[in-house]
Amino acid sequence: MKELVLKSEYIKLGQALKAADLVSDGAKAKMVIQNGKVEVNGITDTRRGRKLQAGDVVLYNGSELKIIGQDG
Repeated sequence: MKELVLKSEYIKLGQALKAADLVSDGAKAKMVIQNGKVEVNGITDTRRGRKLQAGDVVLYNGSELKIIGQDG
């Protein structure tokens, strides 16, 4: 499982996929999210602007990404 440490209160779903190198660019992030290929906390989410906060878990293409707060 990959971990992504927040630099602010939240990160948007599309940005998180890019930051974790799960997708190559924003266009790819938009496509996979809109096509229902991304889950947040076990539920398919098609909102690229979905705000992720500490504790959220993203699943895409067999990879898990856990969002971690600044304080760990």
